[in-house]
Amino acid sequence: MQHDATTNDWRDCTSYWEPPHIVPSAWIEHTPFAYWLMNALRPAVVAELGTHYGFSYFVFSEAARRLGLDTRVFGIDTWQGDDHAGFYSDEVYNAVAKINKTDYSTVGSLLRCTFDDALDEFEDGSIDLLHIDGRHGFEDVRHDFSTWLPKLSDSGVIIMHDIAARRPGFGVWQYWEEILREYPSAFGFEHGFGLGVVPVGHHQRPELEGFFRAAAQNPAEIRDWYSTVGGRIGARAEANAKVRRALDRIEARAQTDARAIASLTEERDALLASTSWRITRPMRALGGMIARVRR
Repeated sequence: MQHDATTNDWRDCTSYWEPPHIVPSAWIEHTPFAYWLMNALRPAVVAELGTHYGFSYFVFSEAARRLGLDTRVFGIDTWQGDDHAGFYSDEVYNAVAKINKTDYSTVGSLLRCTFDDALDEFEDGSIDLLHIDGRHGFEDVRHDFSTWLPKLSDSGVIIMHDIAARRPGFGVWQYWEEILREYPSAFGFEHGFGLGVVPVGHHQRPELEGFFRAAAQNPAEIRDWYSTVGGRIGARAEANAKVRRALDRIEARAQTDARAIASLTEERDALLASTSWRITRPMRALGGMIARVRR
């Protein structure tokens, strides 16, 4: 009997969950699919190459926690930056580590090292979901894909961000074209700079088989739906960010005004306590009396 693809093959109630932490990220619009994927794949191990501010790492960890999965999520990054993401101080890592310790210490671990150095931390065939979002040069992403591929399980899935980003120095989109030739059932989202989904394991879970079957039959419908729902999350995040920026400006102005008032008050108190002010007090009083007599 021929299978008819339905929306149950590629979305469910988790697709409407909100992201737990809004931090700077180009990944926000992929939140709905990430939640669905975690529920469908139910991975034992998730590894992320390139965590930066931690947005996608927090989404994976939140899904594992809310779904009650026996999952370990690993965020791998040097937290030093590069010529694509920019360079930054320890402040970024410390912020991610603080949230991880508070909310996800039971499911998530941060590995502060290079991707190559982290390879020995994982047995071959142990990772069910690998997220590649490191350096975006063609050779960089090809190296990450090929070196980590043996670590994927028989039901393993690799997702790759920025497959639609055609910027100077970005070669993910070019490597994605090679991926499509080697894995013809791979599926790519085009919104949010693009997200590629690659079934590298030879024994995919039925839920994932249903997704890739539906993606082959109705790719536009799936892309449009996730673009719309993800776009709403992105719009809300941007609106909230504007409100926060406005509040920050108001708070900064209030602090500036408070400092100015404190400074003027200090000057006034110093003046009132000064010797010259006390000596000239009778003269000021006499001047006030003369002014009243003239009136």
